[in-house]
Amino acid sequence: MGHVWSAYIREIFPPSTNFYASDVPDMSGKVVLVTGANTGIGKETARVLLTKNAKVYVACRDKAKGEAAIRELKESTGKEACFLQLNLANLKSVKASGEEFLRREPVLHVLFNNAGVMTPPKEMLTDDGYDLQFGTNVLGHFYFTKMIMPALLTGVAQSPAGTVRVVNTASNAHWFGSLNYNTFRDSPARKKQSIMNLYGQSKMGNVLFAAELARRYGDQGIVSIALNPGGIRTELSRYYDFFSKLMSDIFFHDVSFGALTQLYAGTTAEGANLNGKYLIPWARIGNTHPEGQDPQQASELWNWFEEQVKDL
Repeated sequence: MGHVWSAYIREIFPPSTNFYASDVPDMSGKVVLVTGANTGIGKETARVLLTKNAKVYVACRDKAKGEAAIRELKESTGKEACFLQLNLANLKSVKASGEEFLRREPVLHVLFNNAGVMTPPKEMLTDDGYDLQFGTNVLGHFYFTKMIMPALLTGVAQSPAGTVRVVNTASNAHWFGSLNYNTFRDSPARKKQSIMNLYGQSKMGNVLFAAELARRYGDQGIVSIALNPGGIRTELSRYYDFFSKLMSDIFFHDVSFGALTQLYAGTTAEGANLNGKYLIPWARIGNTHPEGQDPQQASELWNWFEEQVKDL
């Protein structure tokens, strides 16, 4: 257990960054979609990408919040992002969002699966009855990625090698999140789990999904990367208790740091060589928990995903 805690602490207190938002290359002609870009790390990621001339889609559940974020981004960058309504906690809505995106854009160059929910009240489930954290953070992103895969593959056909990427925002919480399929939906086993363990499980799911995506689509030209963005002060902590909020205010970093690692993964020339890798703050290659590197477990999870969405 000691090595788990040491890895966890290393990611909370990273060394100084050698990568900055100014290092993001020009993204003219690139179409980028960021889930959860109405707030926090996602909005900061969208902001930097707009300053680098990308066409950016802000994908989020709440239209009013999404449009408000787009107005704020235009004020700060002079560039206008596009809105896509996406409710990751409703699989039929995910399907509709994917279909809508494909009607609007034949090509996608970078997908940031950034949205997420953390430690909500345990009674909260997705509209389809899944644990809210696993259903939103993992299953919803799997299905959305599956739906817009044609645009990503078209991007591969039209772009230099290694430039089409799927970047999955995980967390160092995956170190405490072994998968338990009996908890993916509400059940007695789920009720016995702490809400933080359920969060860690969802982040392990992000790591495994990214690794399996790398194995299945790497030879087709898609680069899949998972990462821990770091301890960042965002709305993700809205369900924290008082002590946890106090600690995050003291030890966590400004949101400008939170976007660095995923911008590095999604935009830089070096990112072309990161298929299947896991990044840690700030923009460094790291190691996952050994379970996150288990191809059999990743393949089984992918098959479970497919089973959930086959009849939609």
